[in-house]
Amino acid sequence: MILLFGGVFLFSRGGSTVTEGNQVNSTFLEPAGKQKTGGIVNGNYVSASESAGITLVEFGDYQCPACGIYNPLVKQVLTEFAGKIAFASKNFPLTQHKNAPISSFAAEAAGFQGKFWQMHDKLYENQNSWSASSDAKTIFIGYATDLGLNVDQFKLDIDSQKVKDIVASDYADGNTIGINSTPTFYLNGVKMDNPANIEDFRKTIESVLNE
Repeated sequence: MILLFGGVFLFSRGGSTVTEGNQVNSTFLEPAGKQKTGGIVNGNYVSASESAGITLVEFGDYQCPACGIYNPLVKQVLTEFAGKIAFASKNFPLTQHKNAPISSFAAEAAGFQGKFWQMHDKLYENQNSWSASSDAKTIFIGYATDLGLNVDQFKLDIDSQKVKDIVASDYADGNTIGINSTPTFYLNGVKMDNPANIEDFRKTIESVLNE
């Protein structure tokens, strides 16, 4: 678990139990085999192939330093387990991060033009450039330009109620299962202790695949 206090993150291998056995019976955390893989599932973008057997769900905050650290690890395990794992990213903007909501809106707005994952990565990779900005929206419009989006449409979408509703729905899902820190990962509906390194991440996924 990673807990945030005033922008400082602390690593801990523990984690609170959400329900008995840490198993959560929620449709948005269903294993990949019970979902359509790829595209949009339960309102979220899912990176997967038809052969994916397990689902990794992350509740994240684009302004969270710890989420930024974990993003390359997630990308690495998705590459290593390509075809075997589906990944869903859910928005959980923390109240102490002033630009967390607008960054989530930017990712979802890009998704309307088929560039969700590209914006998702760009936000994390450039986190230090916009986190403290008083005009993050203008920076995100620049990212939309870099990604070749229709910028006029992006400007409309980032402010749209539809985008705000998507983020609010993700946040409500997180509240339902008691999330209070980011990132929080679920593997096939079971809450994970945040891995300390890529090897821990790899071993955890392998153990589920071998069940």
